[in-house]
Amino acid sequence: MLHIKPILSSLMRSKSSPILLLLQIILSVAIVANASFIIYERLSLMQRESGYAEAQILTFSVYNFDPAIDNIKQNEVDQLILRALPNVIDASSSNMLPLSGGGWMDRYVDGPNEDTAKSTPGFAFYLGNDHLLNVMGAKLVAGRNFNPDEINTNIDDSGMLALVSQPLAKAFWGDESPLGKTMYQGTQTVTIIGVVDKLQGAWVDHENFEYSVIQNVDFGGSSSNKMYMVRALPEHIPALEEAIRSALHAENPNRVLDNFQTVAELRNLSYSNHRLMATVLSMMVVLLLLITALGLTGMVMFNIQRRTKQIGTRRALGARKRDIIQYFMVENYLICIVGGLIGGVLALVLGQQLMSLYSLPMVPVIYPIMSVIGLLVVTTLAVIVPATKAANISPAMATRSV
Repeated sequence: MLHIKPILSSLMRSKSSPILLLLQIILSVAIVANASFIIYERLSLMQRESGYAEAQILTFSVYNFDPAIDNIKQNEVDQLILRALPNVIDASSSNMLPLSGGGWMDRYVDGPNEDTAKSTPGFAFYLGNDHLLNVMGAKLVAGRNFNPDEINTNIDDSGMLALVSQPLAKAFWGDESPLGKTMYQGTQTVTIIGVVDKLQGAWVDHENFEYSVIQNVDFGGSSSNKMYMVRALPEHIPALEEAIRSALHAENPNRVLDNFQTVAELRNLSYSNHRLMATVLSMMVVLLLLITALGLTGMVMFNIQRRTKQIGTRRALGARKRDIIQYFMVENYLICIVGGLIGGVLALVLGQQLMSLYSLPMVPVIYPIMSVIGLLVVTTLAVIVPATKAANISPAMATRSV
C-alpha cells in the first residue's frame, strides 16, 4: 500500500518547504512547456528547405564608379566573364539575394481594374535572366524557363514573363494550373510560364516567406550598383572570390567588388536570432529542471535527517528497504503531480497570452503533458539516490542517533 495519509500528514506538519517546492514546480511546468514549444517552433523554421543550392552559390556586389560605363553592356560582359571562369557552373545578375533579410516585394492582380481584380499574396520579387534558375539550383516542376531572347533589361518593357513558386501558385490558384495565366502589375501584363518547387524569399520571419516570383528582367544593367550570384561546387568557393576579383578588375578596374558571401552564410546570419533564442531557452529549460531536481533532493535529504528515528523505527518494525524508498517516491510524486496539474493549466493560460500579444501559435496540450512527464522522470532520478540512502539506515544507528 502507498500509505498516502501519513505522507500528507507529514507534509502538512512542515508546510513551508513543500509549498515552496510546489510553487517552483508550478512555475517550472508553465515555463518549460511554453519554452519547449517556442524552441520547437524556432527549430522547425530553421529546418525549412529553401529550394536553393545554398552552399554552392557565392554572392557579391559591384559598384561601377566610372560615369562613362555603359551599365547594360558592362553587365552582359561581366556575366560572360563569370561564366567562363574555371569551376563556375553558372552566373547571373539579380536584384535581391535570397535569405538575406532585404529585397523587393510585390503582388499581382488578375485583372486590369485593381478595384475589382483579385490580388495575389505579397511575394519576394526576383528579377533575373534565363541563367538565374540554374544558378539558384531551383527545381522547375511545371512549364518552362525563360528563353535567352525573352530577357528584358527594364521592368517597364513589354513581354513580361514570370516563374512562380509552387506555394504561391497553390495559395492563389488552388488546384488549378497557373500556366498561361495573365496577371497584371499595374498596367503591365505578366504571363505565368513556369512553376518552381521551392523558392524562398529574403525575410525568414515573414508570413509569405515561401511565396516568390522570378520575372524576366536582367536587372544588372539598370544602375551602377549590381548584385551577382555565381554557382560552383563548395570545394571551389574559397578560391572563387579572388578569381572573380582578378577577372573583373582586369576587364575594368574602375569599380569596387564587395560583400562576398554564400547563400548558406546569408541563411546562418538570418536565422542567428532564432538560433540564439533556441539556445537560451534550452539552457533555461535545463536549468529549471536542474533547480527543481536539486530542490527535491534537498527536501528529501532534509527529511531523512529529520526523520532518522522514524525511519529506524519503521525498519525495526519490519519495514523493508523498498517500503522506505516507496515512501519518499510517493511523497515526490504527490508534490509533482499537484504542481504539474496547476502548472499545466498555467502554461495554457500563459500560452494564450503569448498568442494574443506576440501572434505566437497556441501551445498544444501535449507540451504541458510532456513537461510534467519529463519533470517526473527528472525528479525520480533526483529522489532515488537519497531515498536509497534512507533505506540503508539500520535500526540500531537510528536509535543511537536520538
